[in-house]
Amino acid sequence: MTLKIMNKVFLQLGSNLGEREQLIFSAIINISAQIGTIISQSKIYESTPWRVDGQENYLNQIIEIKTELPADKILELVLNIENDLGRVRLEKWGERLIDIDIIFFNNEIIETPELCVPHKHMHERNFVLEPLNEIAPEFVHPKYNKTISELFKQSKDTEKVAVYAV
Repeated sequence: MTLKIMNKVFLQLGSNLGEREQLIFSAIINISAQIGTIISQSKIYESTPWRVDGQENYLNQIIEIKTELPADKILELVLNIENDLGRVRLEKWGERLIDIDIIFFNNEIIETPELCVPHKHMHERNFVLEPLNEIAPEFVHPKYNKTISELFKQSKDTEKVAVYAV
């Protein structure tokens, strides 16, 4: 009998085109079916685009999953889910039907040309910090050795983030 290692992963889901709420729900269904069990999920938040003008507001959500999959396989699967839901990559930080980012993979620091975990901008973005603080305020960022709650309190991000009213 082999012991299966379960990885704790936080994913950020975002959408600012199309049926934003439905796209986030569809992403969650696909993640649950293909990647792992959803342990917790934040409320959905609406935010102004980060450092970009002329775009529609985003809906954002953080989910925590448990999975046996390694980080590189999760990246492959989330890119496939984005493609299946109609994501087209035209420009960095451009508008998108769906965006799925790996924020944390256990307490690991992964820096390869394909993947950077923890996500390198997450500590600067309230649209990530606020929902993450809702579900994992005591989780410690492995690079900065600070809790999510501490990072959120220290954030200098001025973009508007609010709970989305359905």
